[in-house]
Amino acid sequence: MTTVRHLDIRPSVLYVGTPVMLIGTVNPDGTPNLAPASSYWALGWMLVLGLENDGQTQRNVRERPELTVNFPSPALWNAVEAIADTTGRVDVPPAKAARYRHVADKFAAAGLTPQASQHVAPPRVEECALQLEARVARITDGLGDYAIVEAEVQAVHADPRIVAPGTDHIDPRLWEPTIYSFRHYFGIGGEHGHRPTSDTAGAGA
Repeated sequence: MTTVRHLDIRPSVLYVGTPVMLIGTVNPDGTPNLAPASSYWALGWMLVLGLENDGQTQRNVRERPELTVNFPSPALWNAVEAIADTTGRVDVPPAKAARYRHVADKFAAAGLTPQASQHVAPPRVEECALQLEARVARITDGLGDYAIVEAEVQAVHADPRIVAPGTDHIDPRLWEPTIYSFRHYFGIGGEHGHRPTSDTAGAGA
């Protein structure tokens, strides 16, 4: 008799564990927009982001192809959640109208501070210990409600407290991103091991 070890299921999302980001862009009137996102991966200094088609963020990067990607620590999850159901669009899309509301100043709504960037127009988030400035290289449509945005990083900014001393390396034992897993927020917990190619394995306890 075969033992059933797995169930065939169809979950509503497949966010098995992805980093939470706050994406900074610039609105048509020059004001900043800030939006949470969690579809992200990186290849070298190229970022691949999934952005909703009906959001102000995607509109902004199409017209002004620059953005910042800011990674909040788990302690900031409430700030992320404070703007999770908001949109920078004055004309709230019908599909979002039941849950979303327009907010012009997302930074204020989240209780966060805009910080001037060095290479792009959108601001960074001062409270985030790890921040990326990037320019959009390509947008790929045709993915249902989303588009894939590829962006080349222009600069990386890190709080000195998360950098291995005397290096350009983030020490993952000093830095903890917020992980979004099936609509819940988590930290990454304790270390279980590391790759032999780790840049920081011998740099601390």
